[in-house]
Amino acid sequence: MAGETLKMHVANDRFNNQKMDVLRLHSMDKQENDAHEEMHVHHMHTHSSSHMDHMDPSVLVFFQLDDLKQGNSMPIHFPRRKPNSSPRLLSKQEADSIPFQLQKLPNLLELFSFSQDSPQAQAMENTLRECETEPIKGETKFCATSLESMLDFIQKIVGMESQIKVLSTTHLTNSKTLLQKFTIMKIQEISAPKSVACHTMPYPYTIFYCHYQESISRVFRVSLAGEYRDKSEAIAVCHLDTSQWSENHVAFRVLGIKPGSSPVCHFFPADNFLWVPSTTSTTNAKASI
Repeated sequence: MAGETLKMHVANDRFNNQKMDVLRLHSMDKQENDAHEEMHVHHMHTHSSSHMDHMDPSVLVFFQLDDLKQGNSMPIHFPRRKPNSSPRLLSKQEADSIPFQLQKLPNLLELFSFSQDSPQAQAMENTLRECETEPIKGETKFCATSLESMLDFIQKIVGMESQIKVLSTTHLTNSKTLLQKFTIMKIQEISAPKSVACHTMPYPYTIFYCHYQESISRVFRVSLAGEYRDKSEAIAVCHLDTSQWSENHVAFRVLGIKPGSSPVCHFFPADNFLWVPSTTSTTNAKASI
């Protein structure tokens, strides 16, 4: 049976180490329970230098548009996940054979041999709940359980006749240092009329939370040089209108700003993707955006 086969592919230790992705922007929904925000940030009450020392390093991907300047430095957290350490992406046939609904959680826990009070069960519940949460105004979202379903969603957003390509962060050096100070060496702006961001979710198999926002965003490829000689070509997106986001979104806590007051930018981890039309053009941006 498909269920028995899938059990063999669930890596408990790897699944245990997965974190909720701070870039999914799930908590932009003003109706969402604020308790979910605790999955992303710990003891974040004010924005100060001493506060930064106690911040969950995984949230150090956010910055403001004014910070995007050649020669500027900032601490950035880039998780380094090896491809063979992540849960696998199922085929559409396999994915469609497994229910992906919160109401089916007890059956899913039995399928994957997780107890109801386990960390894995909590992570699965959060993922399913967030996937079923209504999108905010101007947002279209979809949780893809297979590559085929992800591509179908992207084509509907970008246009069924449009060719698409994927952008992702690449690390040019093999480093084990997750958090370090990076200096901006070069900035290129990617002209993308529409873009769909897909972020990983904690689950026994790979799930991508994909979403498109009607509000204006700017896309950049940023060349970074780390303090430990690491080099990365990072994809960054700046959301120019954050007025519909929840005031409790982790980005506002990190940056010390309020919804709608300023653009919010973030870097993409290497296992998150940004899909754009293949006709997009890239231009060298000014040293100061």
